[in-house]
Amino acid sequence: MDAVLVLLTGVAALGFATPLAIHAGFRAPRRPEQGSPADWGLSYREVTIPTEQGRQLFGWYMPAPDLEPAPAVVLLHGWGGNAEALLPLAPPLHAAGYHLLAFDARNHGRSEGAGHSSMVRFAADLENALEWLAHRPEIDDGRMALIGHSVGAAAGLLVASRSERLAAVVSLACFAHPGELMNTILGRKRVPQRLRRWVLRYIEWVIGASFRDIAPQQTIRRVDNPVLLVHGEHDATVPVADAEILYRNRSGDHVRLLRVPGAGHQSVEHLPEWAGTVGEFLTASLGGESHRNV
Repeated sequence: MDAVLVLLTGVAALGFATPLAIHAGFRAPRRPEQGSPADWGLSYREVTIPTEQGRQLFGWYMPAPDLEPAPAVVLLHGWGGNAEALLPLAPPLHAAGYHLLAFDARNHGRSEGAGHSSMVRFAADLENALEWLAHRPEIDDGRMALIGHSVGAAAGLLVASRSERLAAVVSLACFAHPGELMNTILGRKRVPQRLRRWVLRYIEWVIGASFRDIAPQQTIRRVDNPVLLVHGEHDATVPVADAEILYRNRSGDHVRLLRVPGAGHQSVEHLPEWAGTVGEFLTASLGGESHRNV
């Protein structure tokens, strides 16, 4: 009887410990910002954005010099990043007349925590940020775009697939399928294939969505507004083949693909090289005369 009790206790402990290990293994590292838009010569103010769970998101709002209704661009970091990640793109966009908002997703940077992080949560945070912008009188809420990196880009495609709020999406280093990406990561950690399947099903249960339904290779089929896919050819985290999958799954010619030679997954130093292309894309996508050429 004692042996049976020990065995049952061990099984129960394993069943309890495994989900804890999964949450710990996929917890996003929190890296508070070290600088600010002022380091890039930009005027800004710190803002807080409410979410549906009563949590507050931290952000930097950089209004354009001309405050009449003008387009806005949201900058959304990737996993473990923060609002500082895409600031190298901010100066030319700001000079072109765009209002800019860079914010931290929940559990990232200086935003409040809220349980687990996921692509679904990133998408919800983005929707809250867009709602916050849309209520500002200087924003033309019909001309709001996103520049998102990695999971931030995937979240942008998810939002754009179910809402007209985003008029354009610039996707940086986006993966094609979250389940396949996580399966690859678990494989690198030598997790057995059978256990990997269980882990992925558990994560789907936690986030309340199937990977297939939210996978960018599926959501991009439902995006009607312009999309620019930007991907480094030396990306070892998310191979450029993922961008090619997204491009093949596009529903029309409103989706473009830009491959960046020499760039990796976190190649911030390459951002200025294609800032002009992003500016041209946004000008063509958002239209109007309220902003100047990047």
